[in-house]
Parts: sequence; structure tokens; C-alpha cells
Amino acid sequence: MRVGLVCPYSWDVPGGVQEHIRGLAEALIDLGHEVSVISPADDDAALPSYVVPAGRAVPVPYNGSVARLAFGFLSASRVRRWLKEGAFDVLHVHEPTAPSLSLLACWVADGPIVATVHTAIPRSRALHVAQPILQSALEKISGRIAVSEAARTTLVEHLGGDAVLIPNGVAVRRFEKADPLPGWPGPGGALGFLGRIDEPRKGLAVLLDAWAEIDRDARLQVVGVGQQSEELQGRAVGDVEWFGPVTDAPRNALLRGATAFCAPSLRGESFGVVLLEAMAAGAPIVASAIEGYENVARPGQDALLVPPGDVGALRDALRRLLDDPALRARLVASGHQRAEQFSMRRLAQRYLELYARALVPAG
Repeated sequence: MRVGLVCPYSWDVPGGVQEHIRGLAEALIDLGHEVSVISPADDDAALPSYVVPAGRAVPVPYNGSVARLAFGFLSASRVRRWLKEGAFDVLHVHEPTAPSLSLLACWVADGPIVATVHTAIPRSRALHVAQPILQSALEKISGRIAVSEAARTTLVEHLGGDAVLIPNGVAVRRFEKADPLPGWPGPGGALGFLGRIDEPRKGLAVLLDAWAEIDRDARLQVVGVGQQSEELQGRAVGDVEWFGPVTDAPRNALLRGATAFCAPSLRGESFGVVLLEAMAAGAPIVASAIEGYENVARPGQDALLVPPGDVGALRDALRRLLDDPALRARLVASGHQRAEQFSMRRLAQRYLELYARALVPAG
């Protein structure tokens, strides 16, 4: 089968949607299918062979953060050419309501289209206002997918219809095979954070406040894109190492070698892909008890979950995890089994079934 995947967000900036598309593309290729992905990208040379660049992205406020999207005549032209040259059996777009390539592809494409909604945006006035504009594109979609119940609620409330629930997945073997950095994490251990450091909803400020009260011989590793503000610098007490953006190999190595991983997001996470990655890499987790993360991690079984924004609760959970090797081992064992349940190779079979249904003419 020839499958075209559309990524709305810049391939160069790490994110759950990009990782999901990458994992799905590689799983489908491993299963013998022909796959091409089109995506905004700033560095064409760094793209995998199956990714076609659609031009540079621009930052746009979206879903409580700043997404890097591509829209306009040049992007539309490149999408149109990619569709013509690809002659895909099925087109699979992601985040079709975002003002980017997926929406453009829906407008331009003929033939079967399936769409995945990742975002959970309750009561969005913007989506309500834009619905008449979006309708001409969305009505061409024959198969709708949501990665979580929250995402499905967003789709039903704002776009109508229903969706098949297929969660995000993780390329488990990629993280299992990663080697920790030499000598890592060191005698005192290391706590990892991964995300945009300049987005308040990711909760880094809360983590830094909790870390200031940890009083342990351990290191906090902050990995992610965005400006390290003076406010965050002022909160950084103790041994804090700022990595900035990193490529896949060191990122996976840092996860693999972490004594523990922390995801302190406050809101806006429809599904915890980063938790699955940490589980696959063998890192025990402390995370916020928000719906998107609770879709992935079972409290006390796969991770320690604390109320979002609660500095004291986060501090106590981190202390407990750093001080208790047996607890870490139990969370790692359960987390690995949980990650296997979301293996992208397994989920790819469900997508193929949906693609096959989309190929059957209606009526």
C-alpha cells in the first residue's frame, strides 16, 4: 500500500505528534508498505529519506503553546506536487484543524483520507468560529481517529461525527537499544526533564521550585528547545544542567540513563507520549495527574502521579523515588510492560485495518 502521511508541525522541533508520525511511518515501512511524509522543516539535510520538506515553518500560538506551522501559497503548491507524485492509496493527515499542511492537503486531495486528532481543546471559540471554513476540507475525511477520549471529545464537540480511538504509540526498540552516556548518571543519580522550556504549561518552573528543596546529591538535566529565561535561571538551585535541543541519539541516551524522569505539565496534554518513551527507555517516572498522562500511566503502578502545580507534592514524590531503589525497579518493570502495550508496530496493524476500510467505496 502507498501511504501519504501529513505532519502539520515542523519536523525539526521535537513533539509528540512528530514522534507519533515518525514511529508510524517507520513501522509501516518495516511491514513492507511504501510511505512518504510531508512536513514543514527548517533543515532539509537532517530529514529522514521518507520525509519531503514543505518549506520553513512559522511560530503560531496554538493550544496554549507556540506551534511551528506552514501555510500559504508556497506550502499549498508543495503539498499539491507531493500528492500528484505520490499517487497514494490512502492519505493520512494529522491535526486537520490546525492552520497548516494537513488542512491544505484535505482541500487539495482526491481519494480516501483518514485523519488523526491529537489535541484536546475543550470549548474552543476559535474552532467554533472557523468551523464553516474547515467544513469543506473535513467533510472529505472518510475515517476519523482520536488518540484519547479527550481528543475525541474535542472532535465531537467542535467538528461533529465520531472517531475511532487509537492511542499514540512508541517505537519501543529504539529506546531499549539506546546506550547511556559513558559514566552516566553518576553516583548521585540524575533526574530528566524533556520539553519546551519556554512554555509555562510544561511545568518546568514548578519542577525547578521543587528541585530547590530536594537536598540530594543528584543532577537535574533539562533537555528541550526554547529560551532559558532569567526567571527560570533564578529558580535553578542546585546541580542543574541545561542541554538545550539535542538530536535523537543523545536524547534517547539521556532517557536511558536517567535515574528518574519528571513530566510536570500543568495542562494541554491529550496523550503522554513522552511518558511512553521514558517507560520504553527504562526510566521510572514522576508526572502530573492530568488526563493526558493518566491515559498512559496507572497511578502508583507505572508512575508516581501528583497534582499539577503542587510544588510540595512533586518534591516529596521526587525524594521518594530518588531514595527508594526498590520502588524505581518496580515502576520500571511495570512501565516497560505498559510501553509494550503501546508499541507502534502493534498499533500500525490497526491503522492498516482502518486504511483498508477507507479504500472501500461508500454505499
